[in-house]
Parts: sequence; structure tokens; C-alpha cells
Amino acid sequence: MAEAHQAVAFQFTVTPDGVDFRLSQEALKQIYLSGLHSWKKRFIRLKNSFLTGVYPGSPSGWLAISAVTVGSTWVHVDLSRGAISRIQKHLLSSCSRYFNLRQQTLLSALIFSTGAWVLGIWLRRQMLKVLLSYHGWMFEPHGKTSFSTKVWVALVKVMSGRHPLLYSFQTSLPKLPVPRVEDTIQRYLESVQPLLEKEKFEQMEVLARDFQQKVGTRLQKFLVLKSWWATNYVSDWWEEYIYLRGRGPIMVNSNYYLMDFLYITPTPIQAARAGNCVHAILKYRRQLDREELAPVMALGVVPMCSYQMERMFNTTRIPGKEADSLLHLADSRHLAVFHRGRFFKVWLYHGGKHLPPRDLEMQFQRILDDPSPPQPGELRLAALTAGSRVPWAEARAKFFSRGKNRASLDCIDRAAFFLALDEEPQGFSPEREESLSDYAKSLLHGHCYDR
Repeated sequence: MAEAHQAVAFQFTVTPDGVDFRLSQEALKQIYLSGLHSWKKRFIRLKNSFLTGVYPGSPSGWLAISAVTVGSTWVHVDLSRGAISRIQKHLLSSCSRYFNLRQQTLLSALIFSTGAWVLGIWLRRQMLKVLLSYHGWMFEPHGKTSFSTKVWVALVKVMSGRHPLLYSFQTSLPKLPVPRVEDTIQRYLESVQPLLEKEKFEQMEVLARDFQQKVGTRLQKFLVLKSWWATNYVSDWWEEYIYLRGRGPIMVNSNYYLMDFLYITPTPIQAARAGNCVHAILKYRRQLDREELAPVMALGVVPMCSYQMERMFNTTRIPGKEADSLLHLADSRHLAVFHRGRFFKVWLYHGGKHLPPRDLEMQFQRILDDPSPPQPGELRLAALTAGSRVPWAEARAKFFSRGKNRASLDCIDRAAFFLALDEEPQGFSPEREESLSDYAKSLLHGHCYDR
């Protein structure tokens, strides 16, 4: 894998005259800025975790409740109906030698305010869960909203907080309900009836009813038990047993792609298009990391689960013989680029900031202009990832478990995302009806060794 030489912070040489020690101030500056960037991200994550943890409440709500409660104690009005006095008596009596009476009253008022604030948050969350369990709005004709649904929408808006972050509603979403065994079997029979002959369908009915009376009832109890402590009783099992244990190719079954513009070409310069596209993706990733994106809301009212967006970047599916595993990093500072059978590692930051589109364009142009041929065995190496998972897992364990191969593969696994710079032009052409289909095929799987 090709990559630029990195600056060295310091170096020393031992000579007969002593030790020659050289210090690079620019390299140390970059190390400092990189560390500062890392700590900023940690602080933002900590702040967002707190704001999400108290949503639909807010710190300003706590300040307002505390101000009213403390202010009432100054005018000798007890809004707590004796709770502040009991807190002062039972919790702070042992602190009398550290605080005077006025300070004890103030501290008791703050404790009561915090408790009332937390209780209010919990009640609003429970109310939201109950309200969001209503699905009648989904079955109403468009433009003919019933009065009950309008009242429901108003209540949801009242109970929801203001300015939610991306994951603010996660603790307020209702649990996924477990359907009845009878309903599940009935829907299954309805779905297979058009596919089976009459005799085979009758056999399937007998098997389904037998399952319902014997094994199904017992399995249903386990599902109900799991649903009591898991917000979604099926998501982790689906990921483990359906997604990660699937041994078939993932190229056309799971992988997705991204392009820039479809009907217009902003510039014919490939490196410039790639630079603008990568820069825009990095800005989107930064918004995602900072949870600045608004939650997905149906009708602008009903929040959807946003956890699937958490692993959109910095994530790789590592192959295994029996089951794959997911490698997800909190951050990734480089990009994996493929061009003409060669892999490149491109850095995305300088001085703790994203590289501008022009700098990215220059790096991509150097890759496009590089005449060096692929290393032996590198040209179609990516085809291993396009086939079944078991051969790829065996090849990975045999050929990529040590040395330069492992280091190169780690760079790809730990990249923010993967960029392919193709040699063949693709895109929409009004003169060719099949151009969109060809473009989609190219984006989805290409030649199977260049994706």
C-alpha cells in the first residue's frame, strides 16, 4: 500500500563526538494539534451523552426549577410540602459542623430540585413511550386526519423536548412488541399460499398448527421474557445469526455505495469531483459524530431509531469461518483509495482540521498520475471480498495475519471509508436508456475486484 512519508518529531544519531539530537517543531505542532482534536471530540461526546441522557429535559430546565425552589425558600414559601425540611433533617444533619443553617437549606433545596427535575424527565419519557405506541395515524387516508390523531400529535409535541440531538429520542422509544404466535403463523400461511400447490399448502398448515401447539408456545415465552429487558428483542439476534453468520457474498446483498451528482456533471476533472465529494462526506461525518443531525421523524412528529447511523463510517466487517465480526472505531483519520489495481492510504487531516477540497484534489490527482504498476498479486486482490465469506476468512488468516500484508490490510480495515477511482467513465446519458442500469451495476459491484 502506497502512502506519503510522515514527519518525524525527533531523531538522534550516535557519533564518536556524542549524540546528535534533532527536534522537528512542525512535527511536534502536528502532534499537539492532533491531541487537541482528539480531546475536543471526547469532550463533545461527553457533553452529548449528558444532554441525551437527560432528554426531553434540559440543563436550563434544572436551572429554572432550582431558581424557583431556592427563591421560594428566601420568601419562606415551601413549594416542596415539607420535602426540603425532611432532606435537611435526615440527610444533612451530620453536616451541621460544615454548613450553617442557611447553607443547609440551600443545599436541601437544590437536592429537591434535582430530584423533581429527574422525576419530570422520567415521567415525560414514559408518556412519550405510551404516546408513540399509537399507530392509528399510519392507517388514515392522506389529508383526512382524525381529531384523535390531531390531539395525539399535539401531545407528542408537548412531551418532546426542544432541539433534540440525533440520539435524543432513543430512551423514549417504546419497546418492540412481541406478536402473538397465532398472528405470526397466520401471516406466514398467507404469504406462502400463492407459492405452494394445494396439497403442499395443506401439509404446511398441519405443520404450522403443530408448531403452534408444541414448540411455538414455549419459544414465545422466551421472546416475551427477553422483551422485558431488551428494547428490541430481535435486533441483536438478527445481526448475529442473519447478518454476521450469513456465509454468502455481501457485495450485492449488504454493501452500499455513494455517488455525487446523477443528472449533472459539475466538473469533468475526476480528482476535483472526488475531492469535493470526500470533503462533503467528512463534513457529514463530523455532524454525525457531534450528533448535530436532526433525528429522522415520520410526519415531522414520530421519531425513528437512529442507532443504525452510528456505524455508517469507520466500520468494517471482518470475515470469520463461522461468523463475521464488526470492527468499529471512534475515529479514523485516513481514507483507503483504489485505482488501477493499487491501494493508497490518504490522510484526511492537517493541524487537527479536515483537508480542504483543493488539497484532497491534489492528492487524488497524484494517484491518478502515478504510472507505477500494481504489486504482484495486488491487481485483483479485492475479489476475495466479493465471494463467499469462508474462503475469504481462510485466505485472510493464511496470508494476511502478519507482516506487511497485515499492516496494509489494517490500513484498509481502519479507513473512514473506501474510495474507488475508476478508469471507465460512468454516469447518466439521455441517449442511452441502459446508462442508469450500467451506472448502478458499476457502483454496486464494478468488476468484482475493484470494489
